[in-house]
Amino acid sequence: MTPEKIASLSRKEREVLCAELRDKIIKTVSANGGHLGSNLGAVELTVSLLSVFDYTKDKLIFDVGHQAYSYKLLTGRYDRFDTLRQKGGVSGFPRRSESPYDVFDTGHSSTSVSAALGFARARDLSGEDYYVVAVIGDGAMTGGLAYEALNDAGHSKTKMLIILNDNEMSIDKNVGGLSRYLKKIRISSGYISAKRNTESFLNRYLPNLGKPLVRFIMAIKDFFRFLVNRKHPSFFDDMGLVYYGPIDGHDTKSMIKAFDAVKDINKPVLLHVVTTKGKGYEPAEKDPADYHGVGPFDPEKGVVKTNSLTFTTAFAGALVDIAARNKKVLGLCAAMAQGTGLDLFAYKFPSRFFDCGIAEEHAVTMAGGLAASGYIPVVAIYSSFLQRAYDEIIHDVCFMNNHVVFAIDRAGFVGADGHTHHGLNDISYLNAMPNMTILVPRDYVDLRNCLNYAVNKCEGPVAIRYPRGKSFYDNNDLYSDPDDVVKPHIVSSEGRDYAIVTIGKMCKTGQDAVSILSGKGFKGIHINLAMVKPVPESIAEMIGNDIRVYTIEEGIICGGAGESISRMLHDSCSGVDVTVFGVDDKIIRAASQDEQLRECGLDADSISSRISADLN
Repeated sequence: MTPEKIASLSRKEREVLCAELRDKIIKTVSANGGHLGSNLGAVELTVSLLSVFDYTKDKLIFDVGHQAYSYKLLTGRYDRFDTLRQKGGVSGFPRRSESPYDVFDTGHSSTSVSAALGFARARDLSGEDYYVVAVIGDGAMTGGLAYEALNDAGHSKTKMLIILNDNEMSIDKNVGGLSRYLKKIRISSGYISAKRNTESFLNRYLPNLGKPLVRFIMAIKDFFRFLVNRKHPSFFDDMGLVYYGPIDGHDTKSMIKAFDAVKDINKPVLLHVVTTKGKGYEPAEKDPADYHGVGPFDPEKGVVKTNSLTFTTAFAGALVDIAARNKKVLGLCAAMAQGTGLDLFAYKFPSRFFDCGIAEEHAVTMAGGLAASGYIPVVAIYSSFLQRAYDEIIHDVCFMNNHVVFAIDRAGFVGADGHTHHGLNDISYLNAMPNMTILVPRDYVDLRNCLNYAVNKCEGPVAIRYPRGKSFYDNNDLYSDPDDVVKPHIVSSEGRDYAIVTIGKMCKTGQDAVSILSGKGFKGIHINLAMVKPVPESIAEMIGNDIRVYTIEEGIICGGAGESISRMLHDSCSGVDVTVFGVDDKIIRAASQDEQLRECGLDADSISSRISADLN
């Protein structure tokens, strides 16, 4: 099926197409992992969009990209869709490099309206004629960038269509005033539930008259709803947008009719569409949070929950233990309580937990205010999302030396989500911030000790960055005293041919490289660091003079830990030649984490080969 043929389909044929798309998405995501619930909810919406708009000319922009699988399937990628999120395969997000019909790369939330307004203004400046459509989920509307764009669009009156896909969920349950406002709109209109219930009743008991009666009743209801909306303008109307809705996001006929009705209005239009996250797959409908982003699973059995220990769950347990002893400790997140492990903290200490919505900047500045008031906020945010609060960390935390603890999850490579979600830049940008301490635990015990040190021993801002997934080490045999986490530790010492300094979890890779080099006759020293800012001065004494040093980190080389170590050693030691292993500035696409590490030469074989070549 191609978009050119969709417009001519009957309602029944569209239903069959939607069922086929859902089946393909479920089969592929269950095999490869991916974003399931949100994509299942947007199937009819996508089919309706492509029934009205010309994907070869018009600009269709999906916010975040969690709703774009159907669009990919219908715009030339059906035959390759089984490569979803695999190395060299179809991306889990819209990518311009993948298809000319993905007009804007997306990955982070709340960007679509701003991007769409850019396209709309470019169209007007160039005197061109095409439609611009932004599809944004209600969860993304908790991000401030969305309101900045809505405010600008409403003020300028630039022609564009904004589709608000309202499924009452982002990743975790939505929070905040907008969520309550949308719920009020849904309840006060009663439109979606009334339409579905009335249609079901009449078709069941009056099969011959059911459909005409439904159309007649709903036409009357639409008329009165229009009068009410005009008399009581919505929040969006007050911003200068033309608001229509809510309409049933699983009724293609209604949506096609609505798109046709509003697409030629020469103002910015916001069309409110109500959908069900996980639509068509019962487990996802019942538990949308757990089916937002999933790994491979058996579609017959559904996602099986496990209690296996990961860096995230280790952080969650450690924070709860620390907070039980220190009542000043607070937990903050940006719409990711479950993803960051803070749902456990929220359950244990509900009055001390704050979910700020998809608003990382707000979360960080609010944490600054809490810290200035004598509390110790622990802000748990994924590394790639924390980048959005760069200025707030500097201005509202570091300059005032506020005691805010940043728990930075998903640091390093994240695998199949690809380059927009890698956490590779955190050490580099945090290194440049005044008063900041940076800790990089290698395993679960390390993480617990780092968190205890950050909360109870530090006075200013502290960042703890830890990776996605599991640790290679179940136990930590390096430290007799938890406070020793801030000291460099010798993992092995066999000779003076070279020195390896590993950062955090790269300890295992470094030790594997040591073993390979030992088999080739090269004997060296391996030191692991958990504290990378400030660099412990005692590392210079451990390494000494006249030696080749190799630093290994899972992060950007420029401004990273290796460069800091190199500067310190050159100032403190003589005859030291430092080589930094890390990630350069190229874009590393979706693949497994191991494949991404190999691509950057951060696997034990690549590291040992390069070192042995130097030493020969």
